[in-house]
Amino acid sequence: MESSAEQHELTEFCPLFHRAIELVGRRWTGSILRALITGEHRFNELLAVIPGLSDRLLAERLRELEETGLVLREVDPGPPLHVSYSVTEKGRDLRDALYALGVWAEKWIAARGEACELTEAGLATARPARARGPR
Repeated sequence: MESSAEQHELTEFCPLFHRAIELVGRRWTGSILRALITGEHRFNELLAVIPGLSDRLLAERLRELEETGLVLREVDPGPPLHVSYSVTEKGRDLRDALYALGVWAEKWIAARGEACELTEAGLATARPARARGPR
């Protein structure tokens, strides 16, 4: 079977690439990182902006991201107690990958009636309802 694309031999995946894809590709992880790329946020702020994410899963993913060095958890004992999350330098280095995924999503997934736009910071965000057009 011939194709217009050049064929290349299929080789084993680099184990580092595989681990990176498994890490960032876990359910909710990309959305959490996308939210934290914008700056430091509290748990309830993250819960409010990521639709469908439960508090149990958010806590679990934040722990995993902290353990892998992508997210920093900071506790200000207060009073009142204040816990915030932010991305580390390692997490910030994912910005270009998240941007590219947003561009890809706008091109290939927008047909489902949802629309996004890229912010000045280069991240995909929901387009205001009035700009989406009829549903």
